[in-house]
Order: sequence, then C-alpha cells, then structure tokens
Amino acid sequence: MKPLEKQPEKTKVNYDKLLLGLVAGWQKQERRPKILIHSCCAPCSTYTLEFLTGYADVTVYFANSNIHPQAEYQRRLLVQQRFVEAFNEQTGQQVGFIAADYKPNEFVALVRAGQLQNEPEGGKRCSACFQMRLDLVAEAAVALGFDYFGSALTISPMKDAQLINEIGLDIQKIYDVAYLPSDFKKRGGYQRSIQMCKEYDIYRQCYCGCVFAANQQGVDLKAVKKEAAAYLAETAFDSE
Repeated sequence: MKPLEKQPEKTKVNYDKLLLGLVAGWQKQERRPKILIHSCCAPCSTYTLEFLTGYADVTVYFANSNIHPQAEYQRRLLVQQRFVEAFNEQTGQQVGFIAADYKPNEFVALVRAGQLQNEPEGGKRCSACFQMRLDLVAEAAVALGFDYFGSALTISPMKDAQLINEIGLDIQKIYDVAYLPSDFKKRGGYQRSIQMCKEYDIYRQCYCGCVFAANQQGVDLKAVKKEAAAYLAETAFDSE
C-alpha cells in the first residue's frame, strides 16, 4: 500500500477523485481496509460513514479539544456517539467509536503560543487546529493498527478541503500509516448529510467549536452552555 504523495504547491487537486481511485483498488483486491476517521460532530460523519462503510471497516475518532464550552463538547460527543449507534442499527454496519481525552487547555495554549487568537475563521488558527487533530488521529491509527487515517471535516463547504488534505499528507510522513484523501462534500455529499441529519434527527451546531471563532461570530456562549446542559440533563434522565 503506497501512500499518496503531497501534490506541488498551488496545484488544485481533486481529492474526491483520488479517494475513488483508492476505492477501486480495494475492490479489485477484494479487501476492506480499516479506517480511523476523525469526526468533529455527528453531522459531518453522516454521509462520510454512509459512503466509506460500503468499502471499508470504519471507526470514528472524536478528538476535538477545541470545542468550547465543556457542556457543548459533551453534547456533541454524545450526539456523535448516539448517531453511530443509530447508524449501525439501521444499516447493519459495525462502525466503531473512540473518544479522545478532552484537553481544552492544550488547544488554548497552542493558539496563544502562535498568537492566533485574532485570526479570522479559516485562517492560521484553523490550520493549527486541523494539524493538532489530524496528528492525534494518525497517532491513534498507528497504535491501534489501522490502514488509513482521515477526517470527515472535508464534507463541510466552510472548510478548506485542499488545506486539510495537504496537512494530512504531510502528517503521514511522520507516522507509519497512510492518509485517506477526501472531499466528502463532492457528488452531493454535503446535501446528503443535511438529509441524513433530518432522517436521524441530529443536532446541528451554529458554530465550529472554538471560543475564539464563537466570539468573533457573536455566538451567545452562555446560551449555548445552558442549552447543552439542559440536553445532557434530559438525556441522563431518559437513560435512567
């Protein structure tokens, strides 16, 4: 299994085409590789899982210490886990689920060390965040014996899929595991994710996650914390 090479700078690459090429290779070899896919939230994982599970054994890795406040992190974590369970029940798949430790102080320290607090959404702060999370996924993929690591972030039209893939291809040079190229929003993937959110009644958040972006966008974090806490309390009550 030869890892993909990072393409020359300023070359716009069709990463969805590269993924389809890999899939064709798996089918020809009659193999189902093991993929550890990073997911920031349930909505991003919807179509991503629907597509990938047709060709591979997939485990979701929820590593998102950038999410603030903690109650919102816990809500997104629980919604993600519940979606994986519902998806498995409805499709007969066996998608795994792993949650990394929540270490928000490490993310904040990373941002402050690089003086990235005032970077605009989509700027250098986001690049550092992608790097941090993809690094964690690659490390876990090696430790757990996966064939590929990747991210569902590329399903979002608000995220730079070219950048995410470039970072992933750089990271694979450090770890003994191949990066899975993707642009999951292609071929109607993003539209399908919206439809699946309705079908599975999935909570869709109003901001990416970090406190810096939320403040820039004028998000009422007190209200977010209150709503998240209420959801968690209700969920705990329902499970009793």
